[in-house]
Parts: sequence; C-alpha cells; structure tokens
Amino acid sequence: MNRLQYETSPYLLQHAANPVDWYPWGEEAFDIARRENKPVLVSIGYSSCHWCHVMEHESFESAETAALMNELFVCIKVDREEYPDVDHVYMNAVQAMTGSGGWPLNVFTLPDKRPFFGGTYFPPVRAYNRASWREVLINISQYFTQNRDEVEQQAGQLTQHLQQLAMPREKTNEAVLAWDDAQFVSLLLAQADREEGGFGGAPKFPSTFALNLLWQCGDGASLPDAASHVLLSLTNMACGGLYDQLRGGFSRYSTDRTWFAPHFEKMLYDNALLLPLYAQAWHRTKEPLYWRVMEETLAWLETEMSVKTDAGIGFYSAQDADSEGEEGKYYTWTAEELRTLLGADYTDFAAYYGVQEDGNWEHRNILFTSHSMTMDNDRLMRWKELLLTERYKRIAPLRDDKVLLGWNALMNKALQEVYVYTGLARAHYLATENMRFLQHTFVHNEGYWHTWKNGVGRIAAYADDLAYWAEALVGMGHIQGNATYYSDADKLIQYLKKHFQNEGMVLYDFTHHEHRALGIPHRDTYDGALPSANAVLAGVLYQLGYINDSVEYQQEAERMVNEVAVQAQRHPSSFAYWLQVARSMRKVSCEVSISGTEATVAYFDFRKGVNTQGIRFKISALNSAPCSFSVCRNGVCFMPETDLSTALGLTF
Repeated sequence: MNRLQYETSPYLLQHAANPVDWYPWGEEAFDIARRENKPVLVSIGYSSCHWCHVMEHESFESAETAALMNELFVCIKVDREEYPDVDHVYMNAVQAMTGSGGWPLNVFTLPDKRPFFGGTYFPPVRAYNRASWREVLINISQYFTQNRDEVEQQAGQLTQHLQQLAMPREKTNEAVLAWDDAQFVSLLLAQADREEGGFGGAPKFPSTFALNLLWQCGDGASLPDAASHVLLSLTNMACGGLYDQLRGGFSRYSTDRTWFAPHFEKMLYDNALLLPLYAQAWHRTKEPLYWRVMEETLAWLETEMSVKTDAGIGFYSAQDADSEGEEGKYYTWTAEELRTLLGADYTDFAAYYGVQEDGNWEHRNILFTSHSMTMDNDRLMRWKELLLTERYKRIAPLRDDKVLLGWNALMNKALQEVYVYTGLARAHYLATENMRFLQHTFVHNEGYWHTWKNGVGRIAAYADDLAYWAEALVGMGHIQGNATYYSDADKLIQYLKKHFQNEGMVLYDFTHHEHRALGIPHRDTYDGALPSANAVLAGVLYQLGYINDSVEYQQEAERMVNEVAVQAQRHPSSFAYWLQVARSMRKVSCEVSISGTEATVAYFDFRKGVNTQGIRFKISALNSAPCSFSVCRNGVCFMPETDLSTALGLTF
C-alpha cells in the first residue's frame, strides 16, 4: 500500500494498492524530488474517468512499470476535483505543448513544480500512433538528466506563457456593450446540429450554457429558431441513451451525434445544469416528457446520490461509467435477459426501446426511444420497476462519495428553479435540506471547505465554490422570503474580496491567496463544463447591488463583464454565461420588490407569469400588510401594486 491509503478521495483510494509509490499532492513529494534531484510525475484524473481506469490497469498496476516509475521519478496522484487549480494550470501547459488535453493528464515537472513535458493517455505498448508509457518514462528521464539546461529553459518559457494566460485580455472601454441577440443566435446556430440537436458532431456534450443563451434570446417572437433548437436538443437528449431511461439522470456526453451511446459516467454538475432547462421548457410547453425527466432525475438524485445527516442532505459527486471492468455493463442488456424478464411484453418493449437481438451497442442494448412513439404510462412504469429491480442485483459502478461545495451549490440553485417553474414540492424540500447541510458543514473558523466526506471537511474553498454558493443563497432568499440568505451571500462576497481579489485587478483569482498550490495565478473566465466563477460572481454582484442598494457592486459587475466583452462577442459559445449576465444588465432593466405575508407565493406567480431573465428580485416576507409589488423599469419606479396582472404589465 502506498501513501494514498490515508486519503479520502475515491479516485486516490482506487490507486492505493498500486505498486507505484504514489504521493498525494503536497510539499512532501517536491521536497524529496529536490533532495534526490529527480523530475516529478504529476498524474491527474478523477474517479469516473474511463481512460484513467484503463491506464491504471495497463500501467500503474504493473510491477515492472511501477518499478521504473519509482526509480526515475517522484510520483504524485491528483484528483482533479479536489485540486481544480492544479488541474487548470497543468492542463493549460499540456494544451500549449501538444494542442490538446484530457484525462488522464500526465505532466512531468521540475522539483519546483514548473512543467516541461506532458500528455494524456499513453498505452503500455506502441499504439494509437503514440509511444508506449515505458518509452515515455525512459526518454523523459534521460532528457532531464542529459539536457538539464534545455529542460530549465523550456520550463521557464512554458511558465511565462502560463502567466501571460492569466493576464487581462483585450477589452472594450464601453460601460456594457449593447449585446445583439440576433448576432449571438446566428453565431450559435451556425455551430448547431439542426437535425439531432446540440452543437457539432461526436463526441457531443449537452452545452447547457449555449442552450440557456438561446433560450433567453428566443423567448420573444423575433427569434423563434433559438427556442426551437433548445426544445429539439432537450427532446433528443431525453430520448437517447445519454439519459438513463430506467432511473433518470444524464451521462456526461454522447460518443455519437445522435445522443445514443453515452460515456456512461453521471456527474452531479451536468444534471444540475440541465434540470433548470427542462423545468423552463416544461413550464412553456407542458410537454410530459420534460416533466418525466425532472421527476425521474430527482428520484435518482435522492435515491443514489444523496447523503442524509442530522445537518441536512448533501449530494455526491459522480457515478462511474465502468462496473466489473466493463464500460456500461450496469446500464445495458442482452435481448435474452430482457426476454426472460418481460415475457409476453418483450416484443412491445423491444420496439419501444430499440432493442436488437444481437445488441445495438457492443453486443448489448442501450435503451433509447423515439419521441414519436407512444406507450401507456402505467405499462412503462411497470417495465421500469421490473428492470430496475433486476439492475439493482448487479454490481453497481463506483460512486464518488465526496461532497463538493460548488457542485452542491449548482444543484441547489437547480432545485430552486425546478420548484419555481413546476411547483414540485420534492425539489423545494431537497433544496432547503441541502442548503442547511452546506451552512452547517462547509463553514469553519477560518473560512470555507471545498470538499467533505465522512464528517470531515478538507481543502480551502475555491472561487467557483463560493460564487455558486452565493448565487444559490440569493435564490434561497427569494423562495424563502428570508433576507438572512442575502446577508450570507454578501458575507461570501466580502470573503472573496479579501482573499481572492488583487489590487488593481478586475477579475478574481481562482484560488485563495494563502492556499495557492502553484505559483502561477489562474483566473476563471471561460465557460467550460462549469460556468466561469467570475461570470457567476458578476451576476451575483449585480443582483446584490439591487438588493443592498449598492451602486458600487453594480459598477464592479459591469467592469467584470467589460473585461471579457471582446472575447465574448467573438466566441459566444465559450462565454455564454457571461452573455446571460450582460443581457440581464442591459437587455432588461427591471427590478421588482415583493413584500407581504404571501411574498414568496407571489414571487412564484410572478416568475411564472413573465419572462424573468434579467429581472432582479428582492423578497421581503413581512409579518403583516397585504402583498404588494414595487416595480422599477429603466430607472423609473411605479407606485406599489397589489394586483399581480397589473404588476406584470409594468415589466415590459
């Protein structure tokens, strides 16, 4: 057993029995590298990463390969979800060197942590037009020993490049650009798959930020193609294998353009980002498919992804793609298995879910359906219950049971949105219990934790943790009518200002200044798999600026948007969340204060009665007085109204 046996990360614990002498991330490994004058191998992955498992089995479990690694390098294993700052910097380094990146991420560094070479997956023997892992190890070790001056020079140049990436880019001097909805819709739809939904070809990710932006821009009658593409995408994702047709929940991405064959891991954050879209789509269309997706995904979340404690409910991070050494085995079926289980119903089931005798994917069947096919709902529920009972007898994929602050905050906000748009009481209960859990579990005397497991918090929170949480707190203030949540959000903002913001810099650093794992700064600007921390912060600042009557907050938010405005205009798909924030500042200048004993109920009615994208709310549930709406639009405030319809009419 190596040093990873003492860690809590499921990914690190997977490698605890490797013959590789792994160290966890920390100074101990680099101190040893300095004393022994060895290069360092930093190997980064995550628990539900299929190719991480493949490389572990092929190379890290090999005694011969491990002996070579131990002789030539000091070896560090990193869970990218525990140390996203380390992952960000080294991923940028590998992308600069090779033009691409991914996981597993294998980076070779000097003892001072500066990278000089790296790549992703390496096979045990030459394959896929790649050198073998053992060849790479030997060549890098020789290069480090025989060409140390060149290694130092390369590391210096690469570090300089990484530092430049963190510097401000080209920006506009305007306060906030007048964003052009038609322009962004045109640019996004130019990349869209107009037949299958989503964007681009295989592999295909949900691209929720781009879909959200299209949804906002397509709300009116002037850009109908935008909303139509969102609905096409949501429908096809829900009918394909990307969606777990039995239990609910979405996989991370599809390996094809039709959403049929997923990469089977399920991530908490993907489902958090998709749920609000389905809630809004159901609210507008009343499509039963969207309602079913929400109900089933909530059931999956509560049944398979939650930890219940006296402090509330937390949500786990992910479920693996593999079980029993095979990708997708837990989720797929042979025709014979289904025939035995379903009996006389097999023929109808096979027609509805695309089952083939020889399998539709690697000799097994991924369940998928067509939106054009109909089936009696009671019959569907009976089939699902029967198959789920059988599926639960199988060896389940590994669950990554660490609880991350940021991902939980994203899910909390998603549950709020589901409740507001649908009235699903279960969503309200889960949001409330999860917020209670976050407030009791992730706060400590000196700040906030990033991750929690088995009663223990670890690692200082990152900017995205606190930004997502602040956004969720503002939303909770709305749905509970409790201004304490606004105050809690403001405390997070003040903490971020103190520990993440540098004097003279507009954007916030990703890492707490006292807990930087690397000397290279990182500022989160692009919307990737997760929304940019700075984009979310800009939105929270603007909303809190209204709630707290702070012009300073609103001006700061505008400066943040201004900082990325040029890139956002050129690359809307990479800055889609920023564009949503900018749109809320510029496109709709409307503020609504709701007060009274029924303020929270009125808030839900208001949200359902009007497109609220960009409208800023302040909720005060007073002990007395009738409910009233105070609307301000384009700098003009109207008399308070007690009639909902009249108040709605003042917003446009």
